[in-house]
Amino acid sequence: MIGQLRGTLLHKQPPHLLLDVHGVGYEVEAPMSTFYVLPAVGNEVLLYTHLIVREDAHILFGFATPTERALFRDLIKVNGVGAKLAVTILSGISVDGFIQCVHSRDTATLTRLPGIGKKTAERLVMEMKDRLGDRQGGAAAAALAHPDVGMVDPGSPLADAVSALIALGYKPHEASRMVRGIDTAGLPSEEIIRRALQAVAKA
Repeated sequence: MIGQLRGTLLHKQPPHLLLDVHGVGYEVEAPMSTFYVLPAVGNEVLLYTHLIVREDAHILFGFATPTERALFRDLIKVNGVGAKLAVTILSGISVDGFIQCVHSRDTATLTRLPGIGKKTAERLVMEMKDRLGDRQGGAAAAALAHPDVGMVDPGSPLADAVSALIALGYKPHEASRMVRGIDTAGLPSEEIIRRALQAVAKA
């Protein structure tokens, strides 16, 4: 499984991207939520990816944050929701907005998205509620709660560490609090995670 790509952005035309990774060109499909934060062509970009293998094609999907990719992976598990519709959903509503719709059973908002009728919206609310659990937002949103950093680069070690802690089961505000007392300057995400877990174990 190709889980991440870091390379030079050669071309972007929604929903398609072309990345040069050490001389290899990767064609990637991405939702508009990712396109909105892409740098200009010629700059380096980091994408979190998901590979779908079909009989007639291998399709690589890219996302700006691990949270977007996690929601995509949850969506394609829903009966009747394929990768194309999942990308449409992520293009039309933020991760936080979608989570709020699910928790509040707001099917009316979901039906405003292209390709989603009443029955599909109801199925999304029913099946996604358990998958989302208490998820309240993305790693970047949680990282922003850190008092010593401003806008966090979604691909930074700090944001990656917070995302990993959330994936381990900690709520966003808990993950943010765990890294708050750590001097993260120059540390890779693995070390930030290790120190955060050690601090919790000693508490």
